[in-house]
Amino acid sequence: MQSVRRTIPTPPCAAFSQRGNMARQLISSGSTFEEQIGYSRAVVEGEWVFVSGTTGFDYATMSISDNVVEQTEQCFRNIMTALERAGAKLEEVVRVTYLLPNAADFPQCWPVLRRYFGKVRPAATMLSAGLADARMKIEIEVTARKAR
Repeated sequence: MQSVRRTIPTPPCAAFSQRGNMARQLISSGSTFEEQIGYSRAVVEGEWVFVSGTTGFDYATMSISDNVVEQTEQCFRNIMTALERAGAKLEEVVRVTYLLPNAADFPQCWPVLRRYFGKVRPAATMLSAGLADARMKIEIEVTARKAR
């Protein structure tokens, strides 16, 4: 029997400790929330891109639709902007987490999710939890690994 040897990518936290100080890039969307709360829209550590939970706010106008499907579309526009600024693409997303205050809203989002991730098929989790603002109906967080 022949053994198969696979190379498993080093997790970001292990890579950081093994290589010492890596250049850390912080990505901002210009959202007032980032400054007020103290976080970045995305953080790049080597080949990994961690995009914070992203809601359906249009950051240019700081407005938000009251429709969960429209918010889902805006989440993806915001996420794609962050990934692009980080040198990554939506196709490189390996993990996604969906947060919705009302779990019954989730099926309405599926066609949008399928359009963006139908071919990518990242590992996914959906949680029902309260969000920071009652107007928010969905929040999406992703992790991507940039192609070498």
